[in-house]
Amino acid sequence: MLYKSLNITKQAVHKYLDRSNKSISEELQMLLLIHQIREDHPTMCCRDMYYKLQPSCMGRDAFERFCKLNGLMSERKINYRRTTDSSGVTRFDNLLTNLKITSLNQVWQSDITYYDLNGKFYYITFILDSFSRRILGHHVSKRLTTECTTLPCLQMAIKTRKGTIIVNLIFHSDGGGQYYDKEFLKLTSFYDIKNSMCEYPWENGKAERINGIIKNNYLNHRNITSYESLVKEVDRSVSLYNQDKPHIELKRKSPIEFENNYLCTEQKTSGSSIASKCNLKMIAT
Repeated sequence: MLYKSLNITKQAVHKYLDRSNKSISEELQMLLLIHQIREDHPTMCCRDMYYKLQPSCMGRDAFERFCKLNGLMSERKINYRRTTDSSGVTRFDNLLTNLKITSLNQVWQSDITYYDLNGKFYYITFILDSFSRRILGHHVSKRLTTECTTLPCLQMAIKTRKGTIIVNLIFHSDGGGQYYDKEFLKLTSFYDIKNSMCEYPWENGKAERINGIIKNNYLNHRNITSYESLVKEVDRSVSLYNQDKPHIELKRKSPIEFENNYLCTEQKTSGSSIASKCNLKMIAT
């Protein structure tokens, strides 16, 4: 009766709420990226950031008001104690507090970063296994929506672990809206994945470091001239990182080599195939 008296349908109201939630999620993730930009370009004005980010959720003037509201109109000392105001939005508990990571598929961590190309920003999303440091999923996009960032990245990570029964897997991220979007949570719920969020960037340090490693150690040394070449070079860089890059924390082994050795050790220790035990099938990327 209420909908009828307002001359509006229930479906129209829910569509409006869905559009509003998507806009809010993009704004929150954009705020995180603005802080990244401020770290790399402390004096970049808000208008320049707008033309580089080209957010689909707001125009130029609205973007400048957004920056002003969040104290980003001029050079300032960045306060990393909280980069997202999540008041009134979904925030999951940090499940990594006092957690000892001892096995594969115990914790996945994720982050979204930007890449500056020809005066425009593109977005790169990564998901890695916290135990082996292997990048399980990655995705390059022109837009910051969930459908272009976290959703395809998680789908790729699940595909990489083809054949895996993921039990009590924790998915850890920052408080960006793409990590609590309805469609994203539908996928984590389907696989019984536990969502976890950090309050401070250093509580998601492994994912943050992957951003710098791929950009500074690989992409910045490539001749990238277009979005298509960026996609190709990110694929190549992730493959090199996973298969060839030794890690001190992994006893100088690459992530895939470490995973394979880990599985072999588990087989010898248990006297049975861990692949059968955990239904785990490793696929090199």
